[in-house]
Amino acid sequence: METEVHHGDGVERSPALEQYIEARLERLRPQYGDRLTRVRAFLKDVNGQKGGVDKSCKLEARPAGKDPIVVEAQDADWYAAVRDAEGKLERALAHRLLPDH
Repeated sequence: METEVHHGDGVERSPALEQYIEARLERLRPQYGDRLTRVRAFLKDVNGQKGGVDKSCKLEARPAGKDPIVVEAQDADWYAAVRDAEGKLERALAHRLLPDH
């Protein structure tokens, strides 16, 4: 499972945030790693310097031989947006890829 992090306009690169994203996505590897070819994270600051609930994290998982699964979460905090998006992706993967869901 390959992982990628993409920064949109106005999003400053942060090694700490990138490590956090990688760690959150690694949580998916034990159960889904052999079924996923790639997971990409797209970060976007919707309102720029205006603030508010504008930090967007979109995750796109590519299951082998299946259509992509895309989820998105927004929060005022990058880490919360990433955490929420990873939780949504985990639930979507379970629904689509696990037989008992």
